[in-house]
Amino acid sequence: MPEITLYLLTLLFIAAFLAGFVDAIAGGGGMISVPAMLLAGFSPIETLGTNKLQSLFGSGSATLAYARAGHVNVRSQLPMALMSTLGGALGAALTTFVPGDVLRALMPILLIAIALYFLLKPNISDVDQHQKMTPFLFGLTLVPLIGFYDGIFGPGTGSFFMLAFVTLIGFGLLKATAHTKMLNFASNIGAFAVFAFSGVILWKAGLVMGIGQFLGAQAGSRLAMKSGAKIIRPLLVTACIALAIRLLADPSNPVRSWIGV
Repeated sequence: MPEITLYLLTLLFIAAFLAGFVDAIAGGGGMISVPAMLLAGFSPIETLGTNKLQSLFGSGSATLAYARAGHVNVRSQLPMALMSTLGGALGAALTTFVPGDVLRALMPILLIAIALYFLLKPNISDVDQHQKMTPFLFGLTLVPLIGFYDGIFGPGTGSFFMLAFVTLIGFGLLKATAHTKMLNFASNIGAFAVFAFSGVILWKAGLVMGIGQFLGAQAGSRLAMKSGAKIIRPLLVTACIALAIRLLADPSNPVRSWIGV
């Protein structure tokens, strides 16, 4: 465990603020917070656990902001949130059993596909579209599946929720963003509970980063509500591509050996 100095906490706070700001709008905050903790000297398991603690503040802050503005009905979404919580807890419990190489290899491909979808599909806006799946079936299948992914790995969870809400439930981008943050908050709760029980969370760093996440998420959600699809769409595309590049740059990513890098 690294020495937690005031200088280190300050840098982690700044990283968390930026992560919360980006995540509240388009998801992908983990591409900032996770590398920051790894660079600070946290072990991979400490990084996963502490990231869930500080992410709670960001996703909870954004959920609160969107709910207050009427973009998400918290009470009606509680069944979906419960399924996301269960998925996140199960994913976190199985972190040591699922091959990380499989996830690291698939993630960049999926994220680039999501970026291309939002970049090239011309009619995506803040207006709701035709629903292709009932909320009940959506909450029973995709929600716990994405929550499971969040618990076991994490980066890109918001992007997956966004894509699912837009393509299957027919939400406009702002509404999809608001509902994404609530379900992401729920999956964070499930994963956090498991990591806390396992004793792998660095509390001082996590709480300081949590304050940064809370403030960054407030700023990001307000900008998203003000600008809607005009800011959400380009930032979502940018976040997906940046996260894909970040994952491909990881020396441990098996894709690099497949292509001879």
